[in-house]
Amino acid sequence: MSIMRSVAGQCEPEELRKPGHCVNCDVRHLSVCAALPEQDAYRLEAIRRQKTIGTGERLVEEGDPRNFVFTLTSGMLRLLSDLPDGRRQIAGFLLPGDYLGLADDRVYTQTAEAVVPSTLCVFPVQKMDAVMDESPALKYRLYELTRRALQEARESQMMLGRLAPVEKLASFLLLLARRLERHGVSTDPLVLSMTRTDIADHLGLTIETVSRSFTKLKLTGLIALPEPNLVELTDRRGLTAVAGLNLA
Repeated sequence: MSIMRSVAGQCEPEELRKPGHCVNCDVRHLSVCAALPEQDAYRLEAIRRQKTIGTGERLVEEGDPRNFVFTLTSGMLRLLSDLPDGRRQIAGFLLPGDYLGLADDRVYTQTAEAVVPSTLCVFPVQKMDAVMDESPALKYRLYELTRRALQEARESQMMLGRLAPVEKLASFLLLLARRLERHGVSTDPLVLSMTRTDIADHLGLTIETVSRSFTKLKLTGLIALPEPNLVELTDRRGLTAVAGLNLA
């Protein structure tokens, strides 16, 4: 199903969109919208639509025309590529406040699908470009977000370059925790919305290897696992040493 039909079919009706949404949005300070003062928020309000997708539902498909850009307001998305042999490679995860469509040109370069039920603001590309032309602050904000995305991509490459699976997992947990903390989310404990399979497909490991790596980190006292989706980072210094990261 094309993104045009998907967005048009599931966005909220016109009568349900209330003025002031952008001003009152919980992730406004994290998103591209932060560039506009409240009195100018109507510019984005006028072109936005809201879309909600369920767990596992695809928002965009790799190769589809890039007709829309998105801000994730709740939930989590995974960015992935489907490999020829039927496997998938997860490039990363988007958190509330993240902007989707920064690195793409005419088509989407990755598939985006929901890890958990997620809500997004949807902006037509042409209308968003017009607003940016009228607002240098908004254009600079997108530049800042692009720069941050590139930094996170470099960190991800460093993580994937680790030889030992336990090093990869330690890096993943620390980098995810830092991103969540930047977004104002508590990481005590760290909530893993993604599955072990998601983590395995992100780190280039098997799910069995990921499970063993969690056990190794737990047995060495670096983490605790009160529940499968909760991780207590009990020794961040030790975890950082294992990961070989410089998180200063």
